[in-house]
This record gives sequence, C-alpha cells and structure tokens, in this order.
Amino acid sequence: MKLVTWNIQWGRGADGRVDLDRIVAHAQRFADFDVLCLQEVSAGFSELPGNDDSDQFEGIAQRLPGYQAIDGIAVDLPHPERGRKRFGNMILSRLPVGPVYRHLLTWPADPTTKTMQRIALEASIETSAGAVRVITTHLEYYSAKQRRAQVEQLRALQQDAVSHADHPGVGKPADGPFFHPERGKPAILAGDFNCRPDSDEHARLLMPFDDATPAFHDAWQVLRPGQLHPATVGLYDKAQWPDSPFTCDFIFVSEDLTARSRDIRIDQETDASDHQPVMLCLD
Repeated sequence: MKLVTWNIQWGRGADGRVDLDRIVAHAQRFADFDVLCLQEVSAGFSELPGNDDSDQFEGIAQRLPGYQAIDGIAVDLPHPERGRKRFGNMILSRLPVGPVYRHLLTWPADPTTKTMQRIALEASIETSAGAVRVITTHLEYYSAKQRRAQVEQLRALQQDAVSHADHPGVGKPADGPFFHPERGKPAILAGDFNCRPDSDEHARLLMPFDDATPAFHDAWQVLRPGQLHPATVGLYDKAQWPDSPFTCDFIFVSEDLTARSRDIRIDQETDASDHQPVMLCLD
C-alpha cells in the first residue's frame, strides 16, 4: 500500500494561484498512491487568498474517479449568501473502505490568539494483510495549549481504537448502527502536526502507553535512522515563511506496522502548495 499525505493549502501554490488540477497531477506523479490524505481542503471560503467559493471536496473527488472520497469537515459555518462554508481534511482510497470516524479534536479556549476547530479523520482501509486505520489530521498552529491537548487526544483515540479491536462489541449486521465492522488495530497517523521533530509534542506522540497499546513511531526515523527529516514547509513560499524551511508534516505508524514499512519519501521539488507531500510504502 502506498499512502501520500499533503497539506495542499486549498490548492494554492507558491505562485499564489489556486489550481486543483496541478495538485492532483503532481500527487499522481509523485506516487501511484492507494490512499491520499489531504489537509486544508476548502468549500465556500472565498476570503482565503486566491480562493473562490467552489467545493474542493467535490472537485478533488471528481478528479480522482477511481477513489472513494471521504470528507472530514472541521469548520462548518453559514455562508453569507447560500449554504455552508466548510474547511478540513480528506481521505481518498482506491482500496475498500470500512468504517469511518470523524473525531473533532479538543479546542480549549485560548483568547490570546486566533485558532480554529480541528479534526482527525479516520478510515479503516482493507489491505491484503488486513484492516489498517488511516488517520489524517492537522493540529493547531497558533495555540501551543490547544496543540498539546490535541496530541493527548490522539493518544487517547489510539488506546480507544485498540481496545475496541481487542474487545469487539456484540452487535450483529441485523442490529443496524449497533453493528460495527472490523476497525483494524494497526494505524497510520499522517498529516500536518504543526510541530518540529525536536518538539515536546513530537516526543509525546511517540511515548509508550502504560498498557499494551502499540505506540506510534515516526516512519522517517524507522526507515531512515540517523537521517534528519527533510523540510516540508517554507521551501518556496517565502512570503508566508520568510525564515528557514522546517519539518512539520509527518507519517507515524503504530508499532505493529513498523516491520511492514518499506519506504518513505518527501518530495521537495514541487511548489504547488506551501507544504511538501510525504509518501509511505507498506508491504
């Protein structure tokens, strides 16, 4: 299975132009992905630089007809003229998709800075080796208080999911919504974490659990031990990122997936977004 994660900044490149065709075409050139995780997908937020009112969730799905598209709406606001304005994440999979979960992340009040609601979108992907939970998220940028709380919630969600896998409910298909298909125990956690490899948040995500829950591992460190993470943001868009480029986009795998991890790459060539895409290949 090949997975790509990319913060696409609503399709806006370093040239200031919003172009979903460019985003999709480059993602396909980068890797023949089975699963695509996207952050910063917009619908109706014309106030974003270079953006219009178009529904990018629908637009991206139409550009990848062989994939099942799953939206994860973090921000859902009334549009001043029609319908709703939505912003969040997306998972697209050409492998079968089992249960899907949309976890709104904790958002403790922080009046010191601007913030937004965040989400962790989870889809159970059916692979030849069994179900794998793919979670894509985009943690808070401005508020360290909120970001730290969100890291704790991601850890709690991992414990909860593993507990459900180890102790499935008694619901049957005839029970309708009380029946839950296999969710999968192994997990991939991918996205923009708005923290650096040497940050407290990164270290906390990797800490072992106090029970038998498989811990998360940074896939880059698993596959390229001793090598520094390549920068994933700030390479080209110097207007937004005037300082040195740095890394904040990661793919984490649960301990039970480390042996199946085969390759990881970061594409530093494209300027189709302010972030760089990351690819993981699993057996």
